[in-house]
Amino acid sequence: MASSNSRRRLKPPPPRRGPRVRSHRLFGQVIFAILVFLAIGAGSLAGLVFVYSSNLPQVSELYDYKPDVMTEVYADDGSLIGSFALQRRVRVSFKQIPPVLRDAVISVEDRHFYSHFGIDILRIIRSAVVDLVEWRYAEGASTITQQLARNFFLTPQKSFRRKIREALLAIQIERHFTKNQILTMYCNTIPLGEGSFGFEAAAERYFGKNLGQLTLPEAALLAGLPQNSSLYSPVRFPRRALFRRNEVLAAMLDTGKISVPQYRRAVAAPLGIHLQKWNKQIAPYFLDYVRQILLRKYGSNEVNTGGLRVYTTLSPRLQRLAVASLRRGLREYDKSRGWRGPQTNLLKHPVLLPDGTRATLETYVNSDWKSGILPGARIHGLVMRVNPTEAVVRFANRLAYLTLPGFAWTKLTSPDQVFSVGDVDLFHILAVTSTTVSATLDQYPTVQGALLAIDNKTGEIKAMVGGYDYVRSPFNRAVDAERQVGSSFKPYVYSEALLEGANPFDKILDEPVSFGSYSPHDYDNQFDGPITLLQALAQSRNVPAVRLLARVGVDHVILLSRKFGISSRLVPDLPLALGASSLTLLEQTSGYSTFSDDGIHIAPRAVTSVADSDGRVIDEVEPKVTEVLPAGVDRVMISMLREVINSGTAVHARALAAQYPLAGKTGTTDNFTDAWFIGFSPSITCGVWVGYDNERTLGKGEEGSHVALPIWMDFMSQALKGQPVENFPDSPILTNPNQVKEILASAGPIGNLAQDSTSSADAKP
Repeated sequence: MASSNSRRRLKPPPPRRGPRVRSHRLFGQVIFAILVFLAIGAGSLAGLVFVYSSNLPQVSELYDYKPDVMTEVYADDGSLIGSFALQRRVRVSFKQIPPVLRDAVISVEDRHFYSHFGIDILRIIRSAVVDLVEWRYAEGASTITQQLARNFFLTPQKSFRRKIREALLAIQIERHFTKNQILTMYCNTIPLGEGSFGFEAAAERYFGKNLGQLTLPEAALLAGLPQNSSLYSPVRFPRRALFRRNEVLAAMLDTGKISVPQYRRAVAAPLGIHLQKWNKQIAPYFLDYVRQILLRKYGSNEVNTGGLRVYTTLSPRLQRLAVASLRRGLREYDKSRGWRGPQTNLLKHPVLLPDGTRATLETYVNSDWKSGILPGARIHGLVMRVNPTEAVVRFANRLAYLTLPGFAWTKLTSPDQVFSVGDVDLFHILAVTSTTVSATLDQYPTVQGALLAIDNKTGEIKAMVGGYDYVRSPFNRAVDAERQVGSSFKPYVYSEALLEGANPFDKILDEPVSFGSYSPHDYDNQFDGPITLLQALAQSRNVPAVRLLARVGVDHVILLSRKFGISSRLVPDLPLALGASSLTLLEQTSGYSTFSDDGIHIAPRAVTSVADSDGRVIDEVEPKVTEVLPAGVDRVMISMLREVINSGTAVHARALAAQYPLAGKTGTTDNFTDAWFIGFSPSITCGVWVGYDNERTLGKGEEGSHVALPIWMDFMSQALKGQPVENFPDSPILTNPNQVKEILASAGPIGNLAQDSTSSADAKP
C-alpha cells in the first residue's frame, strides 16, 4: 500500500496552460489572419488589375504622337511676330531643357524619377497614410511618368480606378521609353497656364525668354506650376506663385541640387514676370491676312496644330513706322474737327465697384491704370477739380495739373469750358514722377484709315496697317475694304492713252461736256480750257480724264487695269475714269508698284516660304510677274506722276521730292467720303486711305492732298531716311517734247489715238 501510494506521488502533475502558450496561439492566429487578409487583398488587387488593365490604351501610340504645336510666323529679319494655335506649345529636345529646369522639376515632382519603374512605392504608402489620417485626398503620389500617362490617356478626375490605370500605364511607358524620353515628353505637354503647354511656351509667355535663358528663380517658378497652374498663376495670384516657387527651391536644396547661398539668393529674388503677348502687337492686321492665306491653302487643323514655320515679307522697321504715321495722321485730322467732349462723367453716369458700391472721385479705378502710368501712353484720367486757370486730373495715385497748353487744340481758352468734375477723358502722358503727371488732353479718333507698303522689285508686302487700333476694330481696311478710289484711278486711263499713241503734250479740252445724261465736272466747277495731258493729270482735272476714257475705250482701260493687278469689279462706264468703282488699298498700291518697275507688275506677296515643324521647307512662294507697259511708256508715266508732286495736287510733298525721287497721285471721291494718296520711290510703293466706316463725309475740302498725303509723307520720309538714294530708270524730262516722242516711239508697236473708232466728237482732244 505504501509503495503504491509513493508511486502515485512521484507521477508529475499535468502541465498548466499559462499566458505564454496563449500568446503563441494568439500570435499564430493573427499571422494567419494577416496572411488571409493579404491573400484576399492580393486576390482583390489582382482582380482589380485584371479588370482595369482591360482596354488600356496602347502606350506604343506615343512613338508616333506629335503634340499640337503652334504655327509661328516670322518677319523678313527672322524675328518672331506671332503665332496661331489651339494650344500654345513649342517643342524642344532633351538637350534643350537646361539642367536647372530638369533639377527643379524632378526635385519637386518626382525626386526618385531616375530610380523607380514608373511608380514610387514608398511615396504611395506615405501618401496613403496621410490620406487615411485626414480622410481625404490630401497628398498626391503621382510620378512624372504617371502624370504623363494621365495627360495623354486619362482624365484628371480623382478616383481609385483612374489611379490604378494610371499606374499600369506608367509601368508600360517605362518599358517602352527611356527616362530622358519620358522627361522630354512631359516637359513638352504639361499645361502651365495662360494658354501655354510645355515649358518652352511657358518661358516665352511669362518671361519672354527661351528655356536656355532661364535663371534659377524663373526655372523654379515654372517647375511649381504643374501642381496647379490656376492656383499658383503668377499673373492672377502672385503671392501664391511666390510661395510655390520657394517650395520648389526648398525641394532643390533638400535634394542637393542647389547650395544654401543659391537658395537664399533665389528666395530673395522677385517673381520677375514680363508677360508676353502671343501675337506681337507690331502687325496684328498683317497676321490676320497671313492666317487667311494659310487657312485657304493648308486648312484649319494644319495651321492651328501642325507647328508650321511661316516666313513672311514684313519689315518690322517699316511696320512700326507705318503704325506710328497712320495713328499720328488720324489723330491730327480728328483733332482738327474739334473736341467731342468727355467719354463719360462719373457723377452723371455712376460706376459700380466690385463690391457693388458706387464709385466716388476718391475710390474710382480705371482699367488703364493697372498697366502703369508710363510716358508716351494714352490712358484715361479722372477730373477731380476745375477752376478758371487749371484742371486737376487723377491717374491712380498721381495728379496732373492741366492749363491752356494742355488742351489748346480744342480752340477753347478756359479749363471750365473743357472739363467738368467727374469727367473721364483720354490723355497723352508726357512725363511721370512719383506724385505728378505731365499730360495733354486727347481723344480717340472716330475716323479710320489704312496704310500699305510694297517692295517694288519683289512685290513683298513690307508694312500693313488696317485701322487705327486692332483691339477696338479688327476689320482690315487695307485688304478687305472696297472703297471708291477717286482720281487715283486716272493713271490707268492715261497709261492706256500713251499706249494708243498719245503724248503728254497733246492738248485736251477742259470744258463742259455731256455724254448722254452724264456730265462730268470738278468739285470747284472751274474749267481751264485747252490743256496738255500732262497738266490734266497733274492738276487732276475730271473732264479731260472722262474725255480721254471715252476716246481710248472703257473696255481697253479695264483690260489694262487687270494687268496692273486690279481684280475687283470695274463698272464699265465713263465715271470709271474718276474712280467711281470700288477697289482695295492692296490692289491700288500693288498696281502703282508697276510704274517703278519698268512696266512689270509683280503680284503682292505676304509669305515667302513655309516649313513644317521639323524645319523642312514644304512650300516656296514664287513671284507672279506680268508685263503691263513697254518700258518707254512706263517711264513717261513716271515723269507725269512726278509732275503731280512737282506742280500738281500733291505739291505739299515737293520738298520731300527734292531729297528723294518720288511720284504719285491723289484721290478724292464725291462728297469727300474717301481720301487717297498712292505714291512711290524707286524702291517702295506706299498707299494711304482715310475715311469713315459708315462712308460719311470727311468734310468740305478734305481731299486726298489734305488728309492722306501728310500720312504718306510722314511714312516715306522716315522709311527712306538713311537709305541709299535711288533714281528712277531714265525717265524723261518733260520739258523736252522731242525726247518724250523718241522714247514713246521706241516703246514698240502702238495704236493711233486720233483714229480710234470708238471716239466721239465731244471726246476728241
